Amino acid sequence: MQRHYLQVPEFEVLPAPVYFRHDEFGADTHSASHRHAWGQLNYVSHGVMQLEIAGRRFLSPPQYAVWIPPHAEHSCYNRYAVVYRSVYLALEHCKGMPTEPCTLVLSPILKAILNDFAERDIHVAQGEADLRLAQVLLDQLALSPAEQRYLPFAETPLLAQVLDAMQAEPGDNRSQAEWASQMHTTERTLARHCQRELGMSLGEWRQRLRFLRALDALESGSAIQAIAFDLGYSTASAFITMFQRLAGCTPEQYRRQALHR
Repeated sequence: MQRHYLQVPEFEVLPAPVYFRHDEFGADTHSASHRHAWGQLNYVSHGVMQLEIAGRRFLSPPQYAVWIPPHAEHSCYNRYAVVYRSVYLALEHCKGMPTEPCTLVLSPILKAILNDFAERDIHVAQGEADLRLAQVLLDQLALSPAEQRYLPFAETPLLAQVLDAMQAEPGDNRSQAEWASQMHTTERTLARHCQRELGMSLGEWRQRLRFLRALDALESGSAIQAIAFDLGYSTASAFITMFQRLAGCTPEQYRRQALHR
């Protein structure tokens, strides 16, 4: 199957120290591997973008963004259509940003500014009001909590086996104690591996996995109740509550936005 490649802006120098880019990309689209001398924030307000940065894989679902430091080689793949927001930052604005690729937790203010500029088709802030918004964005970026990845990988075989089993069956509701027993270890040892290798609990990792699987299922047209049961929720309302907390909208609203796009 022939790949559909996205057009990557070919700037020799940035048009402005803070440059906003926004677009909508269709399903099964790629960007070829490339690098540039400025930093880049990748945010997807709808869908999930998969990125490879300096040989490492990252996911950018709603509520999170991926930071690409200057000169880091990167590419992306969109399994489903995405609504894309991006900010290019000149070197002077990268000084307070992480020096390694990472996932950033975006504040509501940051998301609102990115969406506002996209709706008004603003690439370079001009005028006092928009310049102030751009400065607020820079301030908020500096305060954004950083994580290595949205869905981290395990380093030890013990934890890797647990995560592989969860990915094969995300609806499995076994507790941390039950997983520990199956792996012939203690619950405390398993919890320690999770915090050291994942930076989160096993329950939070499973919830993130389920959220990503839910996005795929919604895009493919599956019924909400069926998605809920497949992901291990006893009721559709419990699934909807989880999804709304992570996505900022209900599953049905997310699906309608996808159809509208």
